[in-house]
Amino acid sequence: MSNVRARLLAVLVVLCGVLTVTGPPTATAGPALATALPDALAFDGTALTVSGGRFVDATGRAVVLRGYDVSGETKLAENGGLPFASVADARKSATALRALGGGNSVRFLLSWAYAEPVRGQVDTAYLAAATAQMEAFLDAGIRVYPDFHQDLYSRYLFDPDSWYAGDGAPQWAVDLGDYPDESCGICLFWGQNITQNGAVKAAQYDFWHNAYGLQDSFLSMAEQTMTYVRQHLSAEQFAGVLGFDPYNEPYAGTYDSGQTSRTWERDLLWPFYVRFRARMDAAGWQDKPALVEPNLFWNANIDSQRQEGGLLDAGTLGSRYVLNTHFYDQKAISAILMWGKAADGQYVTDFGTVRDRAAAAGTTAVVSEFGHPLAGTVADKAPTVLKAMYQSLDSRVKGADWWTTPAASGPVLSGQQWQWDIYHGRHHELMNGNPDKVLTDADAWNDEDLSAVRLDDSGQVTLRQDARLLDRLYPSATAGTTLAFTYEDRSRDGSTTLTWNPVPGSLPNVAQLVGSGQYGLLAWRSNGAAAPTELHLPASFPTASTTVVSDLGTVHAPPAYTGATGIAAAPEPGGTGSRRLLLTAADSGTVHYALVTNGATAPSASLLAAARSELSAWAAQKLG
Repeated sequence: MSNVRARLLAVLVVLCGVLTVTGPPTATAGPALATALPDALAFDGTALTVSGGRFVDATGRAVVLRGYDVSGETKLAENGGLPFASVADARKSATALRALGGGNSVRFLLSWAYAEPVRGQVDTAYLAAATAQMEAFLDAGIRVYPDFHQDLYSRYLFDPDSWYAGDGAPQWAVDLGDYPDESCGICLFWGQNITQNGAVKAAQYDFWHNAYGLQDSFLSMAEQTMTYVRQHLSAEQFAGVLGFDPYNEPYAGTYDSGQTSRTWERDLLWPFYVRFRARMDAAGWQDKPALVEPNLFWNANIDSQRQEGGLLDAGTLGSRYVLNTHFYDQKAISAILMWGKAADGQYVTDFGTVRDRAAAAGTTAVVSEFGHPLAGTVADKAPTVLKAMYQSLDSRVKGADWWTTPAASGPVLSGQQWQWDIYHGRHHELMNGNPDKVLTDADAWNDEDLSAVRLDDSGQVTLRQDARLLDRLYPSATAGTTLAFTYEDRSRDGSTTLTWNPVPGSLPNVAQLVGSGQYGLLAWRSNGAAAPTELHLPASFPTASTTVVSDLGTVHAPPAYTGATGIAAAPEPGGTGSRRLLLTAADSGTVHYALVTNGATAPSASLLAAARSELSAWAAQKLG
């Protein structure tokens, strides 16, 4: 949830291709997904589960999900509550998201209002269209988890001439409540409606108390939706569906007398998730986790907004649930509470809280929304805010300390950036159905401007942010336990290159090898998994310019992958042109490391050997 009303157009042009989607219309027993996806290898495409506080594939590798929310278009009426106007647009986006944005996963937004426009009657035409758009991502090798999205409960709470709009519940649900005329009073940001708009507060309260059987209807609709999706995806495609996000940014509306945010989570929110979990099981999703969100204010970074929560009384979540949270720097967004720009390590404490809460709950975590406005008075902070957020997803240690204390890095977090809206600046949205208020600019919703992409005049998907920031090196699958990871993206703030994690002078040969290039370093303890460790290779790491220094060997321009190749490159599954680095270590319990950089041009054997010697000594000292 972003709280700024702002607009900007910042363009970085990159062209992409289009992927053709194939696949049977119904779920049937079939071969592994690896045989269905272009460029797939034998170990690709297995379903993920939660084990040992990690997402794990069938080979036992720890999987990290990175990508985007697809998309805020679902909040709008112009395309009927769908992320895209057509399957062709979904295919175009899937290819671009993989090849340009470096994503391997999406949070796929759905609308209750369009799924159940008449009470008790699920609209199968809407579900068919949504499922077909999901297929476009699944067939590009991108994992999907749907999300029933809401903001301010429902668009139908708002008057045609209102300053604000909502999304989520259908009109019949609003009509049942006979809510007061909406008014936010003195509100500078749309999010203030959550706690100040009487209509929004009353509607939220009714939902959580199951007034008029609202929650019962929602759960019935959700089960029918999940059943439809499972039945209309092939078995191979359904394996790529991670799980389900039941409800976006839950909030009580109003607390009962004596109730606190924590007891509300315990007595109302968590029982709802247990009921939703049962509906997942009934719909055939029993092997997939529910990605559950705490009270949206539990990890706010403004003290006056923060509320106790985080599902503290839910016990051990285990393999059936994932801690799913959002993070926006409301201090930076306020334009008042944070002067200047974000710095190295700005959010390591905030994201460390997410890691710690997931670990205490016995599960893994995903930050399913994070971002910053790209226009308006605080847009100048975006390059540093986003860099700091990605940095904190990668490691809980700031760059200046990483080489000294890498063992404190913690697990690499999964996350989806808000958002991927190819229609940015090209909308035609009648705000709250008002033909006199046609929104075309930015994200066309409450003056938000956060989309990482747009379409250029030729219809190609174009990044609006620095590709060095978005298309990142990250460990997409680790054959063991990640001990430490860092990535220096060298992204730009205007003409300034942001280098927060330089190679220290104590490693002069490594520093010479990296030079002014980008680099990442992964250290892991092997577990004997049958498949290799994988890192996504950004487009800025063409194979011919990629150098790897590892205890597994040293390679400049890694060769094509074979099972016998310790360090190799290969396409990522899905036929999008994206690539990965594969590191094969058949042992178990051994500490391995790999430095990956694009900073070297034809490095000498002696430089590679010297860099390897330095890294081996460093790893032995710092990581055991």
